[in-house]
Amino acid sequence: MLRHLALAIAACASLAQVQLAQAQYNPVVGQWGKTDPADLRVVTWNVQDGLCSTNTKAEGNNNWCALARIVASLKPDVLVLQECGDNSGNGTGSGVDSVATLTTVVNLFVNGGTDTFNGNVAVGAWVKKYAPNYDLPHVFVTSENDGFNRNVILSRFAFADLNGDTRSTYSDIPTVSASQWAPGGDGGIRGFQFAELDLPGATYLGNLVVGGAHLKAGSTASDNVQRVTAAQNVSYFVRYFYNGGGTTTVDPLARIADTPAATSVLPATTPVVLCGDWNEDELGNGAVRGPADWLHQAQTVGGTSDGADRDGTDAQLDRALHWSTGSDASYQSGAKLDYIVWQDSIATVRNQGIFISGSNTTASQPAEVQGFAGGAAACSAAASDHRAVYVDLRLPVVDCNGNGVADTTDIASGALDSNANQIPDECECFATQYCLSSPNSVGAGALISATGTTSISSANFTLYADGVPPNAAGLFYFGANEVQQPFGNGYRCVSGSVSRFGVQAADALGVMSRQVNFTATPAAGVLVPGSTWRFQLWYRNPSGGGAGYNLSNALRVRFCP
Repeated sequence: MLRHLALAIAACASLAQVQLAQAQYNPVVGQWGKTDPADLRVVTWNVQDGLCSTNTKAEGNNNWCALARIVASLKPDVLVLQECGDNSGNGTGSGVDSVATLTTVVNLFVNGGTDTFNGNVAVGAWVKKYAPNYDLPHVFVTSENDGFNRNVILSRFAFADLNGDTRSTYSDIPTVSASQWAPGGDGGIRGFQFAELDLPGATYLGNLVVGGAHLKAGSTASDNVQRVTAAQNVSYFVRYFYNGGGTTTVDPLARIADTPAATSVLPATTPVVLCGDWNEDELGNGAVRGPADWLHQAQTVGGTSDGADRDGTDAQLDRALHWSTGSDASYQSGAKLDYIVWQDSIATVRNQGIFISGSNTTASQPAEVQGFAGGAAACSAAASDHRAVYVDLRLPVVDCNGNGVADTTDIASGALDSNANQIPDECECFATQYCLSSPNSVGAGALISATGTTSISSANFTLYADGVPPNAAGLFYFGANEVQQPFGNGYRCVSGSVSRFGVQAADALGVMSRQVNFTATPAAGVLVPGSTWRFQLWYRNPSGGGAGYNLSNALRVRFCP
């Protein structure tokens, strides 16, 4: 009863979150994207053998097509898969695919192509067929297997060594010797794979480590012991290997056999996320501490120094539910077997859920599954006996203006980035040229630039123009807006209400300059830190014919304190 009440409350909270979220994530109306492009979506899914070399990779009412359509619907940044490569389990062949074979299969799953495993026919269903602008180019297939299947991580982001041990991926954790709460050993029957991801520095302050596993199945006490032993070893590994046990030293107790040895712990901006089919419903197993408990709480439940988070507290276990029904069932029997854990002192959750097409309303079905031959509602059941679990995490982002939104999202939403360096103009000082200069009586035309700095407090910002007719009279002026309209013998590049500096003369070399006095008219109180203005030189040129006057190109300037 308490479990159902908790799930109902969480379902209401999830629905409120949906109503408050931006349109990109609104399952009610079939929008399954992310609220913020800078959020990082992680999906874990046991695909029940559907990704294997002998499977028919065709459009139709089949598991391969259903899997591709659902991945295209969710568009994860990181996709963690279990139960891959099992031809026997899929009923289409025998044996487990090799690493190389399964890597090729995954590539066909994402990109399509020729199915060399089935008579060189064209693949008929693939992820990018349904989501052409989406990609998962980086693939890690584990060498660990149980004789039946393997684990796979796919990522939008490249794998990169983050801790100095020359490796970016691990098919299983290095062997752990018994220590603290770790009984010793490895990450279980199929290994606990890890991948270190290099996130784009323009958006994120840190990087990401993702781990995934398919722990021992079964309901016996021995099966539970195997799951828990693996989870204890892995939580110890995360705490002492990646996070230094709260110190700056990797493996300070020297109990982890990493060769070559890592040289640095992860920085405070790089979280660890753990995913997988952990084969135990921990909301229904009573007081027993199962693998999910150990992987997110480690030794002491509610502790402050021996938990799975970087700061020694408990990490966060997902509370993913179906958006409408409130169900937490990630397995067809109604059990919750599939989990995601993240270090919430670094990453916080924005959206989370379980994709169950059979529980979606017609209006909530994503476009990518609507064409499924068996009907959109049947897509999840056709794909696998497990359901995809997803979380959208808010990671530490580059946020120069402190508005809580990544700079890259601000720019994508319309914030100016005049020099295209992925930093909003409001956060940096710059002086960049724009618009056109026209020929005058002495050459190709006058060009404007600046010397000194754009710092108001430095008070050394000087406008500079060369290519002006010697001794010609002219003036610098500025305004807020940009335009390019014919004017005189040139182009007017500044519009709106404009302010003029005094008339002055070019020197004998055709150079005109003016140091701006920020305490005097017209600059005082107008050219202030954080403001952006456009500057241009307007000069007389009777010998140039026409209107008898001309203009330089223009300068766009943002001022700093």
